[in-house]
Amino acid sequence: MAALQWSEELALDLPQMDHTHQEFVALLQAVESADDVALIGAWEDLVAHTDAHFAQEDRWMQATRFAAGNCHSTQHQVVLKIMREGTDRARQGELHVLREMAAELAVWFPQHTDAMDASLAQHLRRVGF
Repeated sequence: MAALQWSEELALDLPQMDHTHQEFVALLQAVESADDVALIGAWEDLVAHTDAHFAQEDRWMQATRFAAGNCHSTQHQVVLKIMREGTDRARQGELHVLREMAAELAVWFPQHTDAMDASLAQHLRRVGF
C-alpha cells in the first residue's frame, strides 16, 4: 500500500489544482511501487510533473499578485532542487535515496497542501481566477 493516498481531505475545491494534485499522488505512488529497474523513470516522471505543477502555481501567484516574494514559491524551488539532486544520486547508483525522498514527499505533500496550497486556492477563488 502506498504511503499517500488521494482523499477528499487533500481536495481544495479548485478543480484544476485538485486534478494536478491527484496526478502528483498517482505519480508518487508509481515511484513507491516501482522496482529498481523502473524507479529512475518513475522518479523522472514525478519530477517533470512537479516542475510543471509548481510552475503553474507560481504563474497563478504572479498573475494574481499573491504575496509577492512569498515562501510558497521558495518552497517550490527548494523541493525541486532536492528532487533533482535525488535524480543525480540515483543515476550514480544510490536508488535508496529516491525511496527515502518518496517517503518524505508523502509526509510533506499533505502539509504543503494544507498550509500553502489551501491559501492559494482561497485567494484564487476570492479574485475569481
